[in-house]
Amino acid sequence: MSLQSLIRNFSIIAHIDHGKSTLADRLLERVGAVSSREFKDRVLDDMDLERERGITIKARAVRLNYQSLNGQTYTFNLIDTPGHVDFSYEVSRSLAACEGALLIVDATQGVEAQTIANAYLAIENNLEIVPIINKIDLASADIEKTKEQIEDILGLDASGAILTSAKEGKGIDEVLEAIVTQVPPPKGEATAPLQGLIVDSWFDNYQGAVILVKIMNGIVQKGARIRLMSNQTEHEVLSLGVFTPKAKEVAALSVGEVGFLVSGIRDVSEAKIGDTVTDAKRPTENPIAGYKEVKPLVFCGLYTIDTDRFEDLRDALEKLRLNDASFRFEPETSLALGFGFRCGFLGLLHMEIIKERLEREYRLSLIGTAPTVVYHIIDQKGEVTQIDNPAKLPSPDKIFGFKEPYIDGVIITKSDFLGAILKLCQDRRGTQKELKYLDPNRVMLTYELPLNEVVLDFYDRLKSLSKGYASFDYELSGYKDADLVKVDIMLNGETVDALSFISDRNKSQIRARLMAEKMKEIIPKQMFEVAIQAAIGSKIIARETVKALKKNVTAKCYGGDISRKRKLWEKQKEGKKRMKQVGRIEIPQEAFLAALKVQD
Repeated sequence: MSLQSLIRNFSIIAHIDHGKSTLADRLLERVGAVSSREFKDRVLDDMDLERERGITIKARAVRLNYQSLNGQTYTFNLIDTPGHVDFSYEVSRSLAACEGALLIVDATQGVEAQTIANAYLAIENNLEIVPIINKIDLASADIEKTKEQIEDILGLDASGAILTSAKEGKGIDEVLEAIVTQVPPPKGEATAPLQGLIVDSWFDNYQGAVILVKIMNGIVQKGARIRLMSNQTEHEVLSLGVFTPKAKEVAALSVGEVGFLVSGIRDVSEAKIGDTVTDAKRPTENPIAGYKEVKPLVFCGLYTIDTDRFEDLRDALEKLRLNDASFRFEPETSLALGFGFRCGFLGLLHMEIIKERLEREYRLSLIGTAPTVVYHIIDQKGEVTQIDNPAKLPSPDKIFGFKEPYIDGVIITKSDFLGAILKLCQDRRGTQKELKYLDPNRVMLTYELPLNEVVLDFYDRLKSLSKGYASFDYELSGYKDADLVKVDIMLNGETVDALSFISDRNKSQIRARLMAEKMKEIIPKQMFEVAIQAAIGSKIIARETVKALKKNVTAKCYGGDISRKRKLWEKQKEGKKRMKQVGRIEIPQEAFLAALKVQD
């Protein structure tokens, strides 16, 4: 048998918390990739954030050697993927480098929103799908019902689904054999010109850009000259290797193999994910199709608390951008916060993770503005402009119309929580498209919702209303006409551009009042009175006042005529008026998060 026919490239896909990382641990243990001394739970989740939050954020690739029952030794390239909706782009990239996928379904929860989304991603990539029913050891496991759901909802044959308990190690041998028998070997020609797909890349302080590559055709060897096809730059291969899961150097990577490549690339923007690597002397004629361009859905401004660290923030964003192709940024300025960057993310969790990585890995202290989405503004001439920052919105007299992004959201929940979730979707301007009972206790809801209503706190509210049981997945469906207004927040008549937000006209007054109340709680008392106002154009729609700190200036006046006290009070009043004119109000960081915390 040829070496190529003994390679199996596969991903593990599932809804969040269905047991992907635990099954990956058991596979690594069973083939002896990690010794008992080195073993720890969630081996492939090596980022501190992943271990703390119990989620997978970045896809990982690891090579395993497995001795099959047929006597052959197979090379497995396992690519572990995230399960949260915000990281579905990581999943789609990983699947493009595979020939098969292990689809895990929790026997106690059944098919959930991300199970459906990930299964469709695998079907789109023409992968061989191996259904696995996990957590069969739990008392509430219902194997037959889970099989029915896999067949009815996903349209996959579940009669041969493998039953496992990743936690207890049951069914692991059957999974390994299914990978051998059901996942096809990679296609491609070893003698053809080199074609390598860049699956991922990250920055190393000592080696520069490290590229994770899947060889589609040909062979790459250490010392060879390679060319990156998107920008035609050439580099020498300084080292090649695979993860086992530790990095291990190899002399060459052949067709079908997945490994990393270091060629001294210092400019991080050169190593684009989805680009094609080819041989400089014998290049391929056609680049690989690569990945479809992903567009951020949620935007916010990021600023350093210490303004001298603006350049450090730029460098940190550039390094993170290499490792996360779905993340965008561009410089912007704010009157309230100084110089910073407008950043685009796939969702709120993605935004939270990027911000936390910047603070931890690069030791930056950051302020983030309220999140917003991309709106289409139609001017009087009929021209359309895209706006992702409320501060850039033109004056109302120049706007003819608004269009806002809508999503198709799929919610799977227990029927007990249906009433509360229907009300939540109605309150968020949702339109129901489908309500389908998967079984007597579980319902699948499909709603069309404005993305603006989802990015604030929809997911948190959904989880609290369903006691953590509801699952949610969405995709952008397009843009629709909307009646929107920009609400400015002013402190003593001065607009704080970083706190402005765009809202549905019917909800603007309620949101403005809540925002003003929240700001009143957060802004500390000054020596003078602080007026907090919310305005649409020149019309004030909400107001709160932070009372001034009081000092008893008449404490030393004993008796005598009242006019003595009045003189002192008048003097104090004049002093406070002068201070109000020149005084600067320090806005605490919590104020910028207040927009997120405004509840229904």
